[in-house]
Amino acid sequence: MTSAFHDLIAANEDYARSFQDSGLSGRAARSLAVVTCMDSRIDPLKLLGLQPGDAKIMRNAGARVTDDVLRTLVLAVYLLGVDRVLVMPHTDCRMAKSTDEQVHDLISEEYGVDTRSLEFHTVGDQDAALRRDLTRIRTYPYLPERLAVGGAIYDVHSGKLMPVDM
Repeated sequence: MTSAFHDLIAANEDYARSFQDSGLSGRAARSLAVVTCMDSRIDPLKLLGLQPGDAKIMRNAGARVTDDVLRTLVLAVYLLGVDRVLVMPHTDCRMAKSTDEQVHDLISEEYGVDTRSLEFHTVGDQDAALRRDLTRIRTYPYLPERLAVGGAIYDVHSGKLMPVDM
């Protein structure tokens, strides 16, 4: 492994010396899945009062419910004990500040890489996108109707959740 990861390997050695979570199962102890953004300001376990093993955490740019998130939710529900899903985008999200076209243009201009075959799922209206994503989960034919689905926007400046009613 290259020196670019030396700090991480060293930190893991410290972590492993006091590791105590080996008894956790692969199931979600609190029957929860959380779909949130990859933004490094978000600590989903801490902000929701959870511990390791309590929830399945899915992260992607913009906290979007993509086909892969739906596939993962099917596995989480039927194999890993999930019976409720929280979709949690956040304020000050880069994906809510530009369009797919602008992101393609920026990457092309800055780095010379043509990304037009990718869909970035940028968000023009966070509230509307969250509501669409919640509906997408609720109506997905492979997920049970009994699945509890909720949404909230996390404020990265105050630490508060703002629930979205549907």
